[in-house]
Amino acid sequence: MPNNAATQAARLSVAPMMDWTDRHCRFFHRLMSRHALLYTEMVTAPAVVHGDKERLLGFDAREQPVALQLGGSDPAQLAQAARIAEDFGYAEINLNCGCPSDRVQSGSFGAILMENPALVAECVAAMIAAVRVPVTVKCRIGVDDQDPAVVLPDFLAQVSAAGVDRFSVHARKAWLQGLSPKENRDIPPLNYDLVMEMKGLFPHLHISVNGGIATLDDAVGFLDRGLDGVMIGRAAYHTPADILLEADARIFDDPLGRTAEEVVHLMLPYIADHLAKGGRLGQVTRHMLGLFQGRPGARGWRRHLSENAHVDGAGPDVVLTALEHVTRLAA
Repeated sequence: MPNNAATQAARLSVAPMMDWTDRHCRFFHRLMSRHALLYTEMVTAPAVVHGDKERLLGFDAREQPVALQLGGSDPAQLAQAARIAEDFGYAEINLNCGCPSDRVQSGSFGAILMENPALVAECVAAMIAAVRVPVTVKCRIGVDDQDPAVVLPDFLAQVSAAGVDRFSVHARKAWLQGLSPKENRDIPPLNYDLVMEMKGLFPHLHISVNGGIATLDDAVGFLDRGLDGVMIGRAAYHTPADILLEADARIFDDPLGRTAEEVVHLMLPYIADHLAKGGRLGQVTRHMLGLFQGRPGARGWRRHLSENAHVDGAGPDVVLTALEHVTRLAA
């Protein structure tokens, strides 16, 4: 079983989510959990090699441990991108074999790679040879008319033989024809039992389950059943306090002991620094809207931020005023 900082952190991770898990989101999440592994949005290998590297890869060291998710299917290009990412300080490089979008399919990467495990093996072997940090894979249980019970063990066998020892498995098929990316997150049925079976077949691998996991109780249940990790996506984004504020105590045996209100105050210096660099308040606060979900005043918090964060000159005072909608009712 692999043993390093990113792998230990992978007992609970926040899934890579396009347009959501940017550097501001990750900094915010890190204030709620010292230990959970955080992922970037997917970045394509060609973009990393040829694009604005600081814009695409830059992050605050306080976000660590952070993993970069790469999209691509060219082994040499992925190796080059992985090397660049390692130089930026990422704790792990993850290959996307699960995204079902049309744009990803046209580039012959993402979920369509489930159809070509030999190519995935080539890709990860090249990446592993290029870097010292862990190279991992996020995949589906299959695509379209594939039989997951046949396809998934073959995929894991071929890719692990190339050197990958950690996988995050989204426990749904991806339907590349007929379903949108959004529909692919909900409509294909979940098959958690198959993921559990993979842990039995490959006990030496670190296997995390992903897909439809909505509570920390669910996450603890999967760990208790023998899986090595749990990756949570939308629930961690929309109700971050419910997932992340208790994660260190319940998953990592290290209580952080912060309240959601304390997290808001800890965000203020970060926000001030972002604004001083020419950023806008809404770029940060859009990730904070769900912080008080389910609590009195949550609607006022969301509304005040939504209506005022994009106004010219908006600053930390907007956040403090929004917070009053919660603290006033808690008093």
